[in-house]
Amino acid sequence: MREILYLEIPTPDTATVLCWLQNKFQPGTGEKVLTPSGFRLRTSDPTTTVSASFPEKLASELSVFVWSVQRTTYLKAFRWADRPFSDEGQILKRLTTGIRSRFPHEYPKPKAIDLSSSTIFEALAPYYPLTAKYFQKMPNGESDLKRVYWWEQRWREGVRNPQQPFQVIFSQGQGENFTTSPFPQYDLIYIGGALGVIHAAVMARLGYKVLLVERLQFGRMNREWNISRDEIQSLINLGLLTPAEVETIIAREYKDGFNKFFDANNPPKLKAPILHTPTVLNVALDSEKWLRLCGEKLRAAGGEIWEQTEFLRADLDNSQVVVSVKDLVGGICKQVSGRLLVDAMGTASPIAWQLNGVRAFDSVCPTVGAAVESGFEPGVWDSQYGDVLYSHGDISRGRQLIWELFPGAGEELTIYLFHYHQVKPENPGSLLEMYEDFFAILPEYRRCDVDKLVWKKPTFGYIPGHFSTSSRDRTVAFDRLVAIGDAASLQSPLVFTGFGSLVRNLDRLTALLDVALKHDLLSFRHLNQIRAYQSNISVTWMFSKGMMVPTGKFLPPQRINTMLNNFFGLLADEPPEVAENFIKDRFDWLTFNRLALKAARKNPALLLWIWELAGAKDLIRWTGNYVNFGRHALAVALLGGWLPRFLKRIQSWLEPRYPALWLQLLTINYAIATGRPRSQAQLLKSQESIVIHSRVHSPES
Repeated sequence: MREILYLEIPTPDTATVLCWLQNKFQPGTGEKVLTPSGFRLRTSDPTTTVSASFPEKLASELSVFVWSVQRTTYLKAFRWADRPFSDEGQILKRLTTGIRSRFPHEYPKPKAIDLSSSTIFEALAPYYPLTAKYFQKMPNGESDLKRVYWWEQRWREGVRNPQQPFQVIFSQGQGENFTTSPFPQYDLIYIGGALGVIHAAVMARLGYKVLLVERLQFGRMNREWNISRDEIQSLINLGLLTPAEVETIIAREYKDGFNKFFDANNPPKLKAPILHTPTVLNVALDSEKWLRLCGEKLRAAGGEIWEQTEFLRADLDNSQVVVSVKDLVGGICKQVSGRLLVDAMGTASPIAWQLNGVRAFDSVCPTVGAAVESGFEPGVWDSQYGDVLYSHGDISRGRQLIWELFPGAGEELTIYLFHYHQVKPENPGSLLEMYEDFFAILPEYRRCDVDKLVWKKPTFGYIPGHFSTSSRDRTVAFDRLVAIGDAASLQSPLVFTGFGSLVRNLDRLTALLDVALKHDLLSFRHLNQIRAYQSNISVTWMFSKGMMVPTGKFLPPQRINTMLNNFFGLLADEPPEVAENFIKDRFDWLTFNRLALKAARKNPALLLWIWELAGAKDLIRWTGNYVNFGRHALAVALLGGWLPRFLKRIQSWLEPRYPALWLQLLTINYAIATGRPRSQAQLLKSQESIVIHSRVHSPES
C-alpha cells in the first residue's frame, strides 16, 4: 500500500466529516464501500502486478479514512497498487476540494457575556464547557477565568484597532490640566507588578524612590517561571538576591530537559532524536514567593506598592510624568508624579499599542496551562526531567500545538500548551479556545484522568514577539517613559518569555537606566536606547515564522514538525554547548551560518517552505536582518577585545563631562557583549568590567 493523501480537516466534529465522506462525497468512478472510519473505492483498473507474494492480480483500491486527535480531524488515503490508476488524480482533487469547501477554517471569538445575571462559569459553559468545568475546581478559579476572558477581550481590541489605539499617553498641551507638587514625588513609577517588581527592586536598592502600581492583588501570578543557574546568577551579581535567598525560591531543579517533535509522518531522513538540554529552563522558581521577596526588598529600600490599582493615563511635560490611577477596591481616582514611567504591563499594555500602533506585535504565542498539585498515576512522569518543547501531533486547526512541562515542588507539575501565531484582526489568537483544547487533549499528551487531577492554579497569557529589522525599528520609549519585558516585546522567539529576556538583560537595563536617571537623560532619543535587543535574535525570527500557519491557509499537516525536526536534529548532533548557546540566544555569526547551511543541505526543500510561509516581503526584511547581523559580527571582532577596558579607564573623566556620549558608548558596549557564546567565568568578568552603579540624589535630598 502507498499513502497518497494526508489532510488536516479543521474541525473537532469528526463524526460530521465521516458522515459527509460516506453520504455526500461522490468520487465519480468506482465502487464505494463504506467502512467504520471512511470508505474503500474499488476500481477495475488492473494496476497491481503479479508477484510471488500475491500470485493473483488484485483490483486497484483506494482506502480513505479519518480519525481524531488534538481536537481536530485528519484524513489519509492509501492506494492498493504499485502505480497510479486512471482518474486517481481527479478523485483526490475532488475529495480535497470538497473537504476544503465544506470544512473551511473558522476563527470563533468569545461571545459577549453579562455577568450581572450569571456567573462567569454559567456564561461560558455553553461555548467552552471543559474550561468552565475545570476552572470551577481551581482555587480562585472564578476570578482567574474572568481574567482570561478580560485578557482575551483586551488583546482582541488592540489587534482589531491597531491604527487607532486607545490613547493613554498625553504630551504637554494634549491632555487635561493637572496639579501636583512642584517636584516629582518619585524617581520611578512602574506599572505592572510581575516583571516590574524585579526591576523596581533593583533600582530601589540603588537609592531611587520607587512606586509600583499593580492591577491585581500583588504577588498573584498566572504563570510559573523557569530559568537556569547561570542566568539567575545575574540577580546575585546585582545584589538583589544572596545565594541563600536564591535557594529559597527554587521549587525544583531537574536533571534534563527534552525537546522532541512528532515525526511519525516525516520522511526518514527528517526524523530526529530527542535533543537533551539539561541546563535550559531546568530551575523552577516559586513565582509567588519570588515576587513577595522582591516586594519585601522594594519596601525595605523605601519603595511603595499600590496593589489592586489600575493605570488610567499618563501626562508628560518637561519636568515630570503625572500618572492617573484608580483604586479598584475603593473606586477612588488619584494622581501621582515621577521623573520616569516604566511600562511593565506586558501584552495587555495600552502604552505599547499606542507607541507602536499596527507594529506593536508581529506575532504572539497564546499560552494556556496549569500548575497541577497531584493526580497523575505513578510512572506517568519522572519529576527529575522536564519537557522544554514537545509536540504529539501535526497541525491542528491552523496551529502547531506545542507542550512544555516543568516539575515543581513535591508532585507538582506545571504544564503549558501554546502555538506560534501571526497577529491578524480576523484571527488574533484565542486563550479560551486554547483552554478548551488543553483540557480535552491533556490525556493524549500525558496519560491521566483529568477529573482526578488536583489543580493549584491556571497559567495563561499572550507572549508577544517582534520581528526587528534593526535596533531602532520598535519604539520602547517616549519622553519620560520606557518599556521593559513583554511590553517591549524584544525576547527570543524560541523558548524564553519576557521574564527570561529581562533576567538575562537585567544588568544591561539597570546600568543604562541608572546613567539616564543620574544625568536626567530622559528624552525619547536617550531612553529608546535602553532595550534588550540582540542582533542574533533578530535573524532567528524567521525560525518562529516557520512555526506559524498563515491565517486561512492549509499546509501539509506534517510541515511544521518536519521543519522543527530538521533543525533540532542538527542541534542534537552538535556538542551540548552549541544547543545550549543557541537556545539561550548566545550564538555568533559563524555558528548561525554553519547550522543554516547544514539544515539546507539536509533538506533543500526547506528554503522553498520558508518562502511559502514567510512570503517575499518578510524574506526581504530578513535579508536586512542578516546584513545587520554580519555588521554586528564585524563590530564585535573590531571592538569586543578592547572597548570594555577602554571605557573602564575613561569613565571617571568622560561620564561627568559628556553623559549623553557615555550612555551611547555604554549602550554599544552592552550590544556587542550580549548574546556572545561564553563561559560563566567570562560572563562574570564582563559584568565586572565597568563600574555602572552609583548612588543617585533625588530632588528632595
